[in-house]
Amino acid sequence: MAGSTDGRVTAAVLIIGDEILSGRTQDTNLRDIARYLGVLGVDLAEARTVPDVQDEIVAALNALRERYDYVITTGGIGPTHDDITADAVAAAFGVELIEHPEILAMMSARWGVELNAARRRMARVPVGGELVKNPVQGPPGFTIGNVFVLAGVPTIMRGMLEDVGWRLRGGAVTVARTVRVEGSGEGVIAAPLEAVAKAHPDMSLGSYPFFGDAGYGSNLVLRSRDPEELARALDELVAALRSAGIDNVREIENA
Repeated sequence: MAGSTDGRVTAAVLIIGDEILSGRTQDTNLRDIARYLGVLGVDLAEARTVPDVQDEIVAALNALRERYDYVITTGGIGPTHDDITADAVAAAFGVELIEHPEILAMMSARWGVELNAARRRMARVPVGGELVKNPVQGPPGFTIGNVFVLAGVPTIMRGMLEDVGWRLRGGAVTVARTVRVEGSGEGVIAAPLEAVAKAHPDMSLGSYPFFGDAGYGSNLVLRSRDPEELARALDELVAALRSAGIDNVREIENA
């Protein structure tokens, strides 16, 4: 695990499944994970989506776990033949898969003593892995190294996340403030925004245009771990916009 060298705590998400790539299923897990990690001060730095192909899952997982502090995978831990995430994670770490006795006991209590082969697939965990609780339904996920393997079903994934957060080394939480500019396009606000961005290279400044019946403009979002610098930059941005003749400027509450 390499992780970040600038003091940030970073994470990546690996979304696994042909159904996501085909468009048959719309992914919402990335959004939920990003919001969850943000509260903990963990930066979601990259997201990848890969098909149900073991070699591709292994290659992506190895690249991400080497580069970032944590990797969260979603999908591919169900009972069918194409649920191969556990196989791929075991291959990436170079360990065997075992049927975890605690998972077998859970499933036996729910479905009876006789577990068919499909259900037993969901009990497989790489050697050295630890369970991630599933408070919703079905078997748990697991974690090994800096990788957390969660379900793809959004409600189940969100439940599993609650057993992930306490295991993460958090960082300073990023704070965001938003300036709304109405009636001016990005071409007009580009120069003031660029000037403030250059003066605060450690901050993130983004422009997000909007259009509608009520008019047009841009939401300028400033993000920083330093609230004092963030306040200074916001004041500088408002002043720069007004110096450029842009008066319809106001701060709005972040969603």
